[in-house]
Amino acid sequence: MDIFLISDNQVSQSKKIPDTVPVKGFLWIDSTHEEVAADPEAWRNAIALATGVQIYDPHMTDTLNPNHPSYFDSTQDYGMVVFRKLMLNGAGGGNGNGNGHSRAAENNAQNADDTNTAPPAATPESEHGKRRIPAALRALATQPVTFLIMDHALVTVHERYSRTIDAARTRLLDLCDKPEKTPHSTRPPTSPEDLLLRLINAMVDQYLDLRQPLTTQLDRWQRALLDPRKPFKDWMALLDARIELRKLENLCEEQHDAMQELRDYFVDIDDGIEISRAKDLLLVRINDVMEHITRVLNHARRLESSIESAVQIHFSAVAHRTNEIMRTLTVITALFMPLTLITGIFGMNFIEMPLLKNNAGFWLTMGSMLLIVVGMLVFFQRRRYLESQALDRR
Repeated sequence: MDIFLISDNQVSQSKKIPDTVPVKGFLWIDSTHEEVAADPEAWRNAIALATGVQIYDPHMTDTLNPNHPSYFDSTQDYGMVVFRKLMLNGAGGGNGNGNGHSRAAENNAQNADDTNTAPPAATPESEHGKRRIPAALRALATQPVTFLIMDHALVTVHERYSRTIDAARTRLLDLCDKPEKTPHSTRPPTSPEDLLLRLINAMVDQYLDLRQPLTTQLDRWQRALLDPRKPFKDWMALLDARIELRKLENLCEEQHDAMQELRDYFVDIDDGIEISRAKDLLLVRINDVMEHITRVLNHARRLESSIESAVQIHFSAVAHRTNEIMRTLTVITALFMPLTLITGIFGMNFIEMPLLKNNAGFWLTMGSMLLIVVGMLVFFQRRRYLESQALDRR
């Protein structure tokens, strides 16, 4: 557990829970799921000692639930936000819970997160009978981060490794090492709500960073679907991609709803007489977070629509190639039908037949058959029955 005391231009770090609520500034108490799960009652008593707020039992249960969706809840003493963040190196799978969180990611959550520490290798398909999905889609594995917003404190609970939390702590420690304020120095958070929105905004930006790899992966599939040289066989991976994108869409909708309720909470706790500049800035920041979530949601919908369109184009291309093959076979059949008729006539068992005993009869018959073939080819060409084949040869 790490405790930061953040005031106007000063940040101090401590490992010890303070005995009183700070008069100036606010506390950021950062904990991990392991620390809370080890002794929930002791952790709750420590939070109550530092903030003067007792966390309710249902919220303690939600804090330790690895499958909890993004949501917001409030009491008369504090507000609670659960926000699902990306595990950038997590292993996604087909057993997600509908919130973009996979069962494989749950098993690896205590060993790896969105840091440079790599998680255990993905389980081969033959061991558990699960299909592998591309790396870009495995990155959609998520985990919850719990925020408890109080008057003079922000409490965060997350997995052991979190790049977003670590980056925020590093920035605060840099402020500790730089007591003199420079023109381009980062302004420390002014309130627990400000720090909350900064952390959530950084988490949402990780989803925005996934747009390029996801688009690249789907572009590969689209080219493979439309490649006439070899049939497309990766249908199960494509189906898994649709499932993962649908999970991302549901995840973004839950996040957007949670941020909407959080914004309403910020508005409701105002005195209704005068909106301060700080409160106005908070509303602007949370609107920006919601706009970023909406961008991720729209991108997920576009990708899902692109997959459906690519599949439809694939089947249209297959039907077109089938029609071309059938047209070629039809032309060949039409060319040989009169030739078959002629050979059938001359194959009849009559004693007297024209050209049968003529020395030039064979060559006359072959010449007539050749003229018929050439004439039919000219006819088909003028009727544009062979136009597409000619264009393909060009």
